[in-house]
Amino acid sequence: MTRSGNAGVRGAVLLALLLAGCGEAQKPDTPVAANAKSASAAASDGRIACALEGAKTYDRSCTIEEMASADGDVLVVGRGDVGFRRLLIAADGRGLVSADGAEPAKVTIVGDGLIEVAVAGDRYRLPANTGRAK
Repeated sequence: MTRSGNAGVRGAVLLALLLAGCGEAQKPDTPVAANAKSASAAASDGRIACALEGAKTYDRSCTIEEMASADGDVLVVGRGDVGFRRLLIAADGRGLVSADGAEPAKVTIVGDGLIEVAVAGDRYRLPANTGRAK
């Protein structure tokens, strides 16, 4: 059973609750710091910002869906026309982990309400409740 749109955002928020104390935030004035509000709006449309294959700039060409699996909830991130990545929302406090493949997922809080997930040369920006005060 696949759930898309707002369900993906709910999954990202669940993930963020697990990540509230993990990672280090980037400085808000760095060029890669994204606007969390627009990221949230984009994710509610099923699109998120991504930088694929080592790209330095982000665009909103990636899609996101949430689906249930035997291992737990999985975020499926579409990589335009070049495939997808499956990210498991880990119930053991690790946050997001790669659901398949040998490449680990690295999660970093990059701003208030925004995380970055890096897998190999790809980076994805997801709205999240990072637990930081506004």
